Amino acid sequence: MLSRSFLKAGHTPTLLSSFLYFDLSFMVWVILGPLGVAIAQDFHLDPAQKGFMVAVPVLAGALLRLVAGVLVDHIGPRKTGIAAQLVVLAGLGAAWVLGIDSYHQVLALGAVLGVAGASFAIALPLASRWYPPEHQGLALGIAGAGNSGTALAALFAPGLAQVFGWNNVIGLACLPLAIAFVVFLIFAKDAPNRPPPKALTEYLDVLKTPDAWWLMLLYSVTFGGFVGLSSSLTIYFNAEYGLSPVAAGVLTAACVFAGSFLRPVGGALADRFGGARALTVVYILAALGLALASFHSPTVWVAFGLILFSMMALGAGNGAVFQLAPQRFGKEIGVVTGLVGMTGGVGGFYLAASLGWAKQATGSYQAGLLAFAGLALIALTCLTGVKARWRRTWIAAADAAGSASRV
Repeated sequence: MLSRSFLKAGHTPTLLSSFLYFDLSFMVWVILGPLGVAIAQDFHLDPAQKGFMVAVPVLAGALLRLVAGVLVDHIGPRKTGIAAQLVVLAGLGAAWVLGIDSYHQVLALGAVLGVAGASFAIALPLASRWYPPEHQGLALGIAGAGNSGTALAALFAPGLAQVFGWNNVIGLACLPLAIAFVVFLIFAKDAPNRPPPKALTEYLDVLKTPDAWWLMLLYSVTFGGFVGLSSSLTIYFNAEYGLSPVAAGVLTAACVFAGSFLRPVGGALADRFGGARALTVVYILAALGLALASFHSPTVWVAFGLILFSMMALGAGNGAVFQLAPQRFGKEIGVVTGLVGMTGGVGGFYLAASLGWAKQATGSYQAGLLAFAGLALIALTCLTGVKARWRRTWIAAADAAGSASRV
């Protein structure tokens, strides 16, 4: 998968720095999910409050991705990444030193953690601009595999919370973030072909293009499902199957690692077979897995298997969507990454919050999971309607520009 031409095409230190920055930022972005059982016990939260608690950082990250995308185009991804990391380190440090004493303060911390979620709109353009179109899927898949950081939170945060207390885990998270920050400072470089900044009004022009809205819809399902489940699974396994926070965290981490591993695979398959073909398979598999998972399984292992299957499909879909985006919006990749990433986060907010609301209203997570399976089928229908036009127009445009394209 890592061919000699790929290794020669771009800038490997920047690619790996982008991955590390993205990975550890995502670790803290969703950390309230793995800590959610302990936080809920301290503040006596109901299922709806727990769902909203883990959804707030996802929504904040979604909205801030658009801001990050604009900054990437104006001052470059490296400077934007440095500023974002300093904000997150300062926010976590302040929360640890001052302490968190109420549910509303937890929500305020969640809003600050949204800055870490905005790393998506910074790390991906930083890596993408170093690579030609024929290697975009794999490069963005590798950088985007940093969403595996959500697995690190699920794997380590519950156990550390048992030993040190959940508030101290927030302070401990600053240590790996500081290491990633130093690596980023030393090794990350802006690509020499960075497009000139545009006036703010020009960014609205992207929204006049229907293709931008289609990509936003597609990603709201793939990434929304991935991050929404990543944020909620520790609470889900604890509430539905009585697992301890540590055991629930281990199963959550396995699901997230599997989905993250499939992201570069999805990008590579999209490079080879076309992003539309890859996404067609993704949405069918994800809808099937989520629909089956919505029925209360007889054992936790059956439920784990179904959710693992769904997360792998969604992870591959994340890579496939971002194989398509640079082909259509190469010059506007910063703001498009922000827009597409924003709607991905909105999808994650919806899923995490709807699972909590469904549990509160019906005593089951089924309605929330079935509704998201339905969204996957809607995305499949929309993709089927536009992919023929994409193949005609995008490939023709790529041929005229003398570059390769596979839709």
